[in-house]
Amino acid sequence: MTDQNQQYSESSITVLKGLEPVKERPGMYTRTDSPTHICQEVIDNATDEALAGFATEVDVVIHEDGSLSVRDNGRGIPTGIHPQEGVPVVELVFTRLHAGGKFNKKDGGSAYSFSGGLHGVGVSVTNALSKRLEVTVKRDGQISRIVFSGGDVVEPLSVIGKCPKKETGSEIRVWPDSSYFEQVDYSIPELERLLRAKAVLLPGITVRLTRPQKGQSEPLVQVWHYPDGLKSYLTALIGEAQEAVPVFSCENYISDGHESDFSVGEGAAFALTWLEEGSCASESYVNLIPTPLGGTHEAGLKQAVFNAVNNFITLHNLLPRGVKVQSDDVFGKTAFVLSARVLDPQFQGQTKDKLTNRDTLKLVAAVAGDPIELWLNQNVEYGKKIAELAIRQAQARMRSVKKIEKKKGSGVAVLPGKLTDCESEDIRENELFLVEGDSAGGSAKLARNKATQAILPLRGKVLNSFEVHQDQLFGNAEIHDISVAIGVDPHGVTDSPDLSGLRYGKIAILSDADVDGSHIQVLLLTLFYRHFPQLIANGHIYVAQPPLFRVDVNAQGKSKPARKLYALDQNELDGILERLKLEGVKETAYSISRFKGLGEMNPDQLKDTTMDPDTRRLLQVQIPETAVEETRDIFVKLMGKGEAASRRAWMEAEGDKAEVDI
Repeated sequence: MTDQNQQYSESSITVLKGLEPVKERPGMYTRTDSPTHICQEVIDNATDEALAGFATEVDVVIHEDGSLSVRDNGRGIPTGIHPQEGVPVVELVFTRLHAGGKFNKKDGGSAYSFSGGLHGVGVSVTNALSKRLEVTVKRDGQISRIVFSGGDVVEPLSVIGKCPKKETGSEIRVWPDSSYFEQVDYSIPELERLLRAKAVLLPGITVRLTRPQKGQSEPLVQVWHYPDGLKSYLTALIGEAQEAVPVFSCENYISDGHESDFSVGEGAAFALTWLEEGSCASESYVNLIPTPLGGTHEAGLKQAVFNAVNNFITLHNLLPRGVKVQSDDVFGKTAFVLSARVLDPQFQGQTKDKLTNRDTLKLVAAVAGDPIELWLNQNVEYGKKIAELAIRQAQARMRSVKKIEKKKGSGVAVLPGKLTDCESEDIRENELFLVEGDSAGGSAKLARNKATQAILPLRGKVLNSFEVHQDQLFGNAEIHDISVAIGVDPHGVTDSPDLSGLRYGKIAILSDADVDGSHIQVLLLTLFYRHFPQLIANGHIYVAQPPLFRVDVNAQGKSKPARKLYALDQNELDGILERLKLEGVKETAYSISRFKGLGEMNPDQLKDTTMDPDTRRLLQVQIPETAVEETRDIFVKLMGKGEAASRRAWMEAEGDKAEVDI
């Protein structure tokens, strides 16, 4: 038990300086399963030099002692003294969070127009989590070196030799600190995939990986060089799978920023084809950073492909009666490699697995749409083949829905009157939003896609059902309505419930972004955890994330129309304001409003931020196998009736860590 009189005073507040936050919570800044990701940060910096047009070679070497070095022949990190900070720039880059050459992009003051790096956090994280890190720079005819340990300088910057003036570049050698990682070995497949992708996305650059081989005196050297770029890479990715049409590739970048909402140089390069048989893991990148979870750039390509194929089908009158082609019918058999170039990318999390800029959807859809449509109409036989694949897929989907209809029979419970149902009965695409309050329910009804999205407004707070017996649950009207709407009866963890009546593939909790909303979220999650565990296990339960703030930015001359930017929380708001500051937008040229609740949002805002699959944020509720016990203990502590004492002790111990929004 915690000391009841534990003091909470001014001295209780700890301020983490320098790189201490990274060491304290490494998982916030990088993946800690292996040191691969901290080394990826160094590789990303080297390839950003190539993206900027200065480096043609990147060499990665894994050494016998477990260290990894990355060498490029770019400009070399500046070694002079920083005008404001008074320390060498190379030292700043490796020891300060949020120090880098990738800001000030809009006003031309940045060293990089396009880059994967955006926070100035990456390589200083590598330094913080390394036992030793050596930086050698060739620049201005001198070879300089600086050495760090655990993020601190152990050998100050010094000149160690001379080189020809034309010879420039940087070499960084990292010894990761194994105490921060679950395993000490690098993931070779991940490194290979990353380096191969860099070579693909930068045609003409040569990338090498050198690593020791067990039992061999000579190391293994792999070289990647793709003069043909994306086309040859996608062909290699497809491998054994059978193509329906030849690979189509194209790159299209904005050439005149005054004629569009986007900046000069933004755009995308992509290669795509349709597969007759087999499957292929498609890949996407933003400024050379791999985005395994996709994001808005993939959604933009999907939209462009669907619109182009749909227009082709309409133009050539190919659609049979009664068939409606949807986006997934067209995109289901597509294999693609997409490389988007975005001036100011925003990712979900520091590991940059998913792109979240809403504007990028419009950007990629705009630059990809016309070339695809042109290609289809120049190659009518390929276009007809693709149309045939999409129509076949649509017919198969419609047949499977009809089967589901028959199985339901006539013994269906009467659906709750306040449920606004969707038209489709295909649970693979149907979604139910459990919305807090009637006013928010009204907005959600107008914002939804009535084909696939259903709305069930909930009045007041749902019962805490943690200790309610299964038989007593339907005494609560809200829980009764939820169960009938989703078509599944309450069940226990060990039961084998009948899920054949399930009416929605996704069930999303949509509550306000405030304390009350969080409470309703917890009550609903308790209900699903305790009485519908199979829905969580099968991945059907989601939590929607509405934004807390809206920033209205006035038009900046003719070339920049007015914008609405949304922030999930205070951190994202700070990031948006920082970006506007770097763009040179004055404080008087934008206003910040805070949503008190979902009911305040008009349907367009709610659709754009929270409900449209292409631009919303939806978190899937999962319980990792390793956290089953821990999850149960937390639910017992938070929701158990006899747990008031342990809740109080927990609040006293952990209360100072909570970020409360009152």
